[in-house]
Amino acid sequence: MSDSYLPVLVLMIGAVGFAVAPLLLAWLWAKTFSPRKPGKDKNAIYECGLETKSDFSIHFKSGYYLYAIVFLVFDVEAVFLLPFATAFSGFGVGECVAMLVFLLLLIEGLVWAYQKNVLTWT
Repeated sequence: MSDSYLPVLVLMIGAVGFAVAPLLLAWLWAKTFSPRKPGKDKNAIYECGLETKSDFSIHFKSGYYLYAIVFLVFDVEAVFLLPFATAFSGFGVGECVAMLVFLLLLIEGLVWAYQKNVLTWT
C-alpha cells in the first residue's frame, strides 16, 4: 500500500525543491557575492527616475481592491460554468445539485458585495 504513494511523494518533494531551490540559491549568491553598501542614495525612495517631493505615501481606496477581487471571483465563476453548460445533458441529479449550490454561493457573494457597496465607484 505504501509503494503506491511513493511516486506522489517523489513528485511532491520535486515540486517543493523546484520552488525552494532558486530562492535558496539567490539568497546564497546575495550573501556571498553582493557587497553591502548602505548609503543615502541606496536607501532613497526611487520611483520612475524622479525624486520624491514629500515623505507621505498616497493612500488608495480599499474599494478598488474589493472591486478587483469581486471581478476575479466572478471571472472564475465563468470558468466553472462553461464546462457545465457544454455538458449539461450528460449530468445527473447530483451534478446539477452541486452546480446549484455553487451558483447559490456565488449569488450570496454578489448580494454581500451589493450590500457592502463594493460595486459602486463613488
